[in-house]
Amino acid sequence: MYVKCDRMRDAHLVFDEMSDRDVISWNSLICGHVRLRQVRKARALFDVMPDKSIVSWTAMISGYTKTGCYGDALDVFRRMQMVGVKPDWISLVSVLPACAQLGALELGKWIHFYAEKYGYLRKTSVCNALMEMYAKCGSVNEAWQLFNQMSERDVISWSTMIGGLANHGRAQEALKLFHEMQRSAVEPNEITFVGLLCACAHAGLCDDGLRYFDSMKNDYNIDPGIEHYGCLVDLLGRTGRLERALAIIKTMPVKPDSAIWGSLLSSCRTHRNLEIAVIAMEHLLELEPEDTGNYILLANIYADLGKWDGVSRMRKFIRSKSMKKTPGCSLIEINSLVQEFLSGDNSKPFSKDIHEVLELLALHQSKENDLVDTTLEYLSP
Repeated sequence: MYVKCDRMRDAHLVFDEMSDRDVISWNSLICGHVRLRQVRKARALFDVMPDKSIVSWTAMISGYTKTGCYGDALDVFRRMQMVGVKPDWISLVSVLPACAQLGALELGKWIHFYAEKYGYLRKTSVCNALMEMYAKCGSVNEAWQLFNQMSERDVISWSTMIGGLANHGRAQEALKLFHEMQRSAVEPNEITFVGLLCACAHAGLCDDGLRYFDSMKNDYNIDPGIEHYGCLVDLLGRTGRLERALAIIKTMPVKPDSAIWGSLLSSCRTHRNLEIAVIAMEHLLELEPEDTGNYILLANIYADLGKWDGVSRMRKFIRSKSMKKTPGCSLIEINSLVQEFLSGDNSKPFSKDIHEVLELLALHQSKENDLVDTTLEYLSP
C-alpha cells in the first residue's frame, strides 16, 4: 500500500520491522523504487536480496532501460542467465529496448531465436519490441519479415513498422503501409503520425506532410505534440520553406526545445539563410549555451557565405568560453558485448594494437585508391 502511494520511506519502515521477509516483500520495494526511477536504491536492495525471482531480475532490467542505463540492463540480463534463471516474455520486452539503443543486434537475434523456441512470438508485445530492435539496429528487412509473420497486429505494430521504414529512407513504403493500416480499420495514434511526418521529411514530400499534420487534429482528434512540430519544422526546413518553419515555431502551443531550433539552424546552412540562422542561434544560446556544435554550425554558415569576420567572431567566442567539443563516440558489438569508443580515449585494453591495425588499414586503403587512380588514368582517352 505504501509503495503504491509512493511513500517509500514508510514502506521501508514496515519492511525493516518485519521478522520474516519473503521474495514478495523484497520485490515490492524494488519495483517501487524502479517505478520512481530510483534505480540505485533498487539495485542496493537487489544486491543483498537472499533469493531472487524472475520478477526481481526483470524489475532491475526494466529500471535500467527506462532510465537510459542500457549497458547495465544488458549486464543484469546476462547475469540472470548465468545463474540459471530463464527469461520470460516480460524480461524479453524489458531488455530489447536496451539492445535497440546500443545496437546490440547479435543479442537481439538470440532473443528472437529464444522467443521463437519458447512460443513467445505469439505475444504481440514481444514481436513489437523485436521489430523496433531490428529497425533501430539497421535491419529493417528483418523487422518487415517479422511484421508480415504476425497473426495479430495492434497500433504499435503498425506504427513501429511505419517509423522503421521512414527512418531508413523508405518513405513511399511507409506511406503505403499507412494506407493499408487505414484499410485494416486500425486507428492511428500520435506515434503513427511521427513516423508519417518523418517519412515525408526524408522524401521531401512537403505537401503530403502538411496534409497529414492537419489530418491528425481534423480526422483523428489528436493534438500535435512537440515531436510532431519537430518533424514538421524538419520537413519545411529540408524543402527550403524556412520562413514558414519559423512562423510555425513562433505559433506553437508548446515551447520549442533545442532540437527544433537546432533543426532550423541546420536547414539554414543547407539553404544558406543567415538571417534566420541568427534568430535560431539566439534561442539556442538560451536553451543550451554550452553546446559547441551550435556555434560551429553558425560559423560554417558564415564561412559558406564568405563572411569571414563572422567566422572569426564565433571562434573567438568559443575560445573565450573555454568550450570543448563533445568527443565522438562509436559502439561495436563483439561476442554479444557492446564496446564503446570515444575519440581521443586511449584507456581501452590493447589500445596501442587497435591504433596499429587502424594505421595498417588506412595504408592499405591509400594503396587501393592509388591503384584505382592509376587505372583510371591509364584507361582515360
